[in-house]
Amino acid sequence: MKKTLLTLSILGSVFGFAQETKDNKEATEKEKQIEGVVITKTKKAVEQKADRTIFDFSEQPSLNSGSLMEGVKKLPGLVVSDMVGMMYQGKPLDVYMDGRPLNISSNELNAFLEGMPANSVERIEIITQPGAEFPATSGGAILNIITSKSAKNYLTAVYNGGYRFSDYDKYRSRFNNSLSLNSRNKWFGWQVNLGQYYRESLSFSEFDALSRNQSNSLGRTYYLNSAFTFDLGKDRLLLNYDINHNNGGSSVTVDQFLNEVTRSNLTSDSKGLRQEVAATYQKKFDDKNKKLDFKAIYTNSNSEFDQFGETSLNNSSLFNLYNFRIDYSQPLKILDEGKMSFGGLYDQQNFETKDGNLVNLDYTRQTASAYLEFQATLKKFDFIAGARAENYDITGVTRVLDDNGTVKQDNLNPFKKFKIFPNASVQYNLMKQLFVNINYNKKISLPSVSLLNPNNTVLRTETLNSSGNPNLQPTIYDNAEIKISAFDYAYIGYNTSWVKNQIVQKVTRENNLITNEQVQVNSIRTHNFNLGMPIPFMLFTTPFSELMKFNVNPDKMNLLYVYTGYQIQEMPDLKTKGFWIFSLMGQFILPKDIRLQANYNVIPKGGNFYYFEIEKPLNNALDITISKKFMSDRLNLSLYARDIFNQNKSVIVANSLGGKVFTSNKFDSRSFGISVNYKIPTKNKLAKEDPNMIKNTTQSDSNGGILQQGQ
Repeated sequence: MKKTLLTLSILGSVFGFAQETKDNKEATEKEKQIEGVVITKTKKAVEQKADRTIFDFSEQPSLNSGSLMEGVKKLPGLVVSDMVGMMYQGKPLDVYMDGRPLNISSNELNAFLEGMPANSVERIEIITQPGAEFPATSGGAILNIITSKSAKNYLTAVYNGGYRFSDYDKYRSRFNNSLSLNSRNKWFGWQVNLGQYYRESLSFSEFDALSRNQSNSLGRTYYLNSAFTFDLGKDRLLLNYDINHNNGGSSVTVDQFLNEVTRSNLTSDSKGLRQEVAATYQKKFDDKNKKLDFKAIYTNSNSEFDQFGETSLNNSSLFNLYNFRIDYSQPLKILDEGKMSFGGLYDQQNFETKDGNLVNLDYTRQTASAYLEFQATLKKFDFIAGARAENYDITGVTRVLDDNGTVKQDNLNPFKKFKIFPNASVQYNLMKQLFVNINYNKKISLPSVSLLNPNNTVLRTETLNSSGNPNLQPTIYDNAEIKISAFDYAYIGYNTSWVKNQIVQKVTRENNLITNEQVQVNSIRTHNFNLGMPIPFMLFTTPFSELMKFNVNPDKMNLLYVYTGYQIQEMPDLKTKGFWIFSLMGQFILPKDIRLQANYNVIPKGGNFYYFEIEKPLNNALDITISKKFMSDRLNLSLYARDIFNQNKSVIVANSLGGKVFTSNKFDSRSFGISVNYKIPTKNKLAKEDPNMIKNTTQSDSNGGILQQGQ
């Protein structure tokens, strides 16, 4: 009987959402544009599509207060770790911004996401099944950060600001300000988003009873994203220019426990500048489903890192990217309905790093690729089949100083190969917004230049050293997945990957020196189970028959959203245990339309991240956000508390041939703050929304809104 009631409760929540979706759509169809009336659309906090999950940031105070990294860490199913990078539902993520890969190293990526305010983001799309139109280097999945906003006729503006503090040994502050300006007339449109972010932070680290570090860091970020669009008859030209500048530093106190306790102080400075210019020409046809896009991108990024003290470092890097792409799609009469897409891409990347005046890594990568993909529908079935051909030419040299001060030069292992990457997907629509999807794709992941750089070091002491590995080779993935999704919010799925040459982090100890390095495992098999389910509280107070009639918006009701995932990696040289991921989100609508949201995330102890054992619960944090809208929803005010019980700590044990190595890391994660969003009203009440301008070049109408410029 209890199982029956539980099943009915879950079905009730799902069908309740279905009834709401149906009623909302019928109401929308009845609405017409009336002179002087503004029609607003309510965004969903979470949307589950066939190939992606979409998280709205613009209207979610629990996500958009603080840094983008903090918001990303709250997404159910997403794990951010220094050990394995970023994973979603067990899949490694390639990070895009507005449809284009960021192409920055793993170290710089964390700093980039930490230095970007979350309220500058419109939404995040996680594409779990990237098709042939995406580069094969997208790995298992893609995290696409959408920063663009809707432009309106006549000038509109939005201000975002926030302040937060932590109090450990002293007060530390973080604050951000940004301004978005949008305008359009009958000739052209433009958008500018500019802002700054200042942050102070504290971290503690312990390494196997050999040393303990305390780091005080300060960071500043300034950014500007701009877009211009010109209508050339039926065609359209888009021009984009983005710039991101960050600088900061840290002071580190190092206590070493060898023969006796010794204390040393290190300081470091870091600077980075990233610029990107893009141009897109969109050829329009009478048939709106027929599209032809030409895209060109140039990216330049440079960084500097200096360490001062008993151990000195002087590292710098320079990155240049040249990218040109063509995409074409048109409808075809395949079965009931169909579409064909094809295109080509040429990409060249040059990366150079220096240790002082010595160029210790000179890396060049050229990629030429083409793809062809077909989509078709037959009654309740949707089919996708395609393939991508990529030719790689990767070369480079490394140079290091040996113990005698002589420069030793070695060639990187060249990677000159032509490979085919197929993909296929079948979806069966059981009923409206309830479907089963089976997917297969083959992908590749190229090691980042930061992992190849033999002198990639962000901290070096007498007992701790880390370095890159110039002998790393690309990783090949064969991914398969089956998933059942219901009404955007609920899903259950299983995915598995056969992985060759997986790059993993490994920590070893030899005498009193702990070394952190990247190694490759010849063959790994991963298994991932995932479940997401919203549970409205009304299930326990409302009869099932009344619930079926209830017309509500899930984002405006009291509910509990539950996510759970389980992953296990089959390693050839180590017997591993799987680990669980739990995420709970409670939403409570209080009087006066005050919204309270509580988020709790945890990875219980006992499982394995490759060579690491989880000694204590990871990502263990409870966050609370209270928000209220004022002035006809133009002003949104939020108060929030992060990691209330100060439990977010990383305690792991690394397995190595020399035995187990204990490591511990703690950040000033408990903090409190306020966030403000103010939409400056336009004088023209009849201003109409245009499509997003910043990098908005959707390749197909069925792609869930991803911006595909310059992938």
